[in-house]
Amino acid sequence: MIKQEVLKSFAKKNVVITGGTGLIGREIVKMLCDAGASVRIVSLDKVIVDSRAEHVLGDLTDFGFCRETTRDMDFAFQVAGIKGSVEVVKSKPASFFVPLLMMNTNFLEACRINKIQKAVYTSSIGAYASAEVFEETKNLEGPPMDMFPGWAKRMGELQVQAYKIQYGMENIAIVRPSNVYGPGDNFDPKNAMVIPTLMWRIMNKEDPVVVWGDGSAVRDFAYSRDVAEGTVLALYHGTRGGFVNLGDGKGYSIKELVETLRSFLDFNYHFDATKPAGFPRRVMDITLAREIIDYNPTTSLLDGLKETWNWFTKNKDEYLRKQNYFNDK
Repeated sequence: MIKQEVLKSFAKKNVVITGGTGLIGREIVKMLCDAGASVRIVSLDKVIVDSRAEHVLGDLTDFGFCRETTRDMDFAFQVAGIKGSVEVVKSKPASFFVPLLMMNTNFLEACRINKIQKAVYTSSIGAYASAEVFEETKNLEGPPMDMFPGWAKRMGELQVQAYKIQYGMENIAIVRPSNVYGPGDNFDPKNAMVIPTLMWRIMNKEDPVVVWGDGSAVRDFAYSRDVAEGTVLALYHGTRGGFVNLGDGKGYSIKELVETLRSFLDFNYHFDATKPAGFPRRVMDITLAREIIDYNPTTSLLDGLKETWNWFTKNKDEYLRKQNYFNDK
C-alpha cells in the first residue's frame, strides 16, 4: 500500500501514462485518478479502462505525436511495451525490437524537450544478462537474456544515462519489472505468456491442459497492482541515477503455479518434458527497491491468480481490441 503523502503529491497534476490500457498501466491510472490527478492515457488499444481519464489513441513511433501528447504534462510514465511468448520472440524479433526502440526513443526525447518534471521508464527483467538471481549491481555484463526486446530496453536505459551526462537530468527513474501478470494481460492464445496461456486453456476446457517443460523452471511472478505501486513510488522517490527491480522477490516453480491454479479451478494437466521450458531459474532481488523507494509487494500468488481469473472470465475477448504487433504486414 502506498502512503497517502505519496498519492497526495499527484493531486491536480497533469500525468501522461503510455500503455495505460495494459496490465501495469491501468493500475497506475486507477491509483492516480483516485489521488485526484488529471490523467491522460496514450495507447493503440481500443479499450477504455477508466472513464475519469482522457484516452488518446496514438502511435508512439511518431515523434510529432509524442511531443504533442507530453506538452504541458507534469509527470510521465513510459509503461508501453510489447508482450509475447518465447516462441514469438524467437520467430518475430523485429516486431519487438523496432517498435520498442522507436517508442522509447521518441517518448523520452519528447519528455526532455517539454521539460517534464519527473518521469519513469519501464525496462524489463529481460534486459539482464543470464543469471538465477538478479541484483541491480550484478549481471550487467554480456548480452541480455531476451535478446531483441532486451537490447531495446537497454537502449532506453542508456538514453536516460545520456541525458544525465549531457544535460544533468536526474528526473527520470528506471524500473525493471519481472514476470508481471494480472487483469488486462495479453490473453491472445497465439502469443500469450505462461499465466494467461494456462488460463485460456483452462477456460476452453483443454483436457488435459498441456504445460511445456517438466514443471521445474522457477520464475518470479509479480502481480500487476504491486508493480504499478512500485512504478509510482519510483517516480516519486527517484532511483538514484540507476534502476531498481520490481518483482515479487520469490521464486515459484511452474508446477507450483499450476497447482495453485488447480486449488481453485477444476482441470487436469500434463507436463510435456519434450517441449522447451526456458531458463531453469529467474528470480529478482528486490532489496534495493525496498530500501530506496519503499516498495513492498503484498499480493500472494493465490490471490493474484484469483483476481486475474475473475477479470478474465468477464473480459475474455478484450485482447481482440488491443494492438497486435505480430500480425504479418
